[in-house]
Amino acid sequence: MPELPEMQALSERLDAALSDRALSRTDLLGFSSLKTFAPTPEELIGLPLDSAGRRGKYLVVRFAGGRRILIHLSQAGRLDIESPPKATKPRGSLVRLVFGDTAVLVREHGTQRKAGWWVLEEGDDGPMATLGPEPEDPAFAALILGDDSTRQVHTLLRDQHFVAGIGRGYADDTLNRARLSPFVSLRALSKPERELLVDSARSVLAEALERERARTGGLSAPRLGERFLVHNRTGQPCLNCAEPLRSVRFESHEVVYCPRCQTKGKVLADRRLSRILR
Repeated sequence: MPELPEMQALSERLDAALSDRALSRTDLLGFSSLKTFAPTPEELIGLPLDSAGRRGKYLVVRFAGGRRILIHLSQAGRLDIESPPKATKPRGSLVRLVFGDTAVLVREHGTQRKAGWWVLEEGDDGPMATLGPEPEDPAFAALILGDDSTRQVHTLLRDQHFVAGIGRGYADDTLNRARLSPFVSLRALSKPERELLVDSARSVLAEALERERARTGGLSAPRLGERFLVHNRTGQPCLNCAEPLRSVRFESHEVVYCPRCQTKGKVLADRRLSRILR
C-alpha cells in the first residue's frame, strides 16, 4: 500500500505537473469508486487547480474556491500521469481526471476494489475528519509519550485514527530501527523507548520521502514493496545486526521483525498459534 512518503512525493509531482490547469472533464470508469454524490464531479469542470497535497494517505487535489477531490489508493491502487490523455480503459480503471493536455488515471491492481475518490465542498473533510496527527506533528509525540494504551505498538502505528500516514511497511521499518517488539504494548514502554519510537518513525519516513522524490511520473508500478528496508524482506539480514529477519503471518498480512534486536531471541512462526511476545 502506498504510505505517507509515496503519497507526499506523488502530490509534489502532481502539483508541478498540473499547476494552474483547469479540470476539463472527469471520466468515471469504475462506478463504485466515487464515494460521494454532492457536489458532482461535473461541478468542478472549468475550475483551475489550486494545489495538490496530501493528508495521511489521501491525495488532496484542491481547486479554486475550496472544493477538493480526495484520492485514496488503498492496498493496490495506482495512479498514472498521461500526457496527452488516453481514451483507453485499462483493467481496474476507476477514474480519469483530465486537465487539458494532461490526465490523471486512477486504477487498481487488486481484486478487492478498495481504492476510491471523493468530491468535497470547502470545509468538509470527509474521511479525513477522523485522522490522527501527522508523524511530524508535536501531537504525535505527545500521544506516544503520554498515552497509556495497552494496544500493541505495531497496531497503533497502523491505526490512522492514532497517527496518519503509516501502514504495515513503515511500521515494520520503524520498530526495527527502534529495536522494539511489534507485539509490546505502548504502556509497557519506558520513556526512553517511547522517545526512540518517535525519532525512529520520523527518520524512517524522512529517508523514505527523499528516496521517493527521486521517482518520476505517477505511482504506477504493480509492486511497491522494494522500497522498504525491513518489510517484505523475510530471510534477509537485519540492518542492525545481520540476523535473518523473521515474519509473523496473519490471514491477510505479515509482520517482519528481527528476533535478536526486537524480541530477545524469540521467534514466532504463526501469530495465531503462538503467544504474544513481550
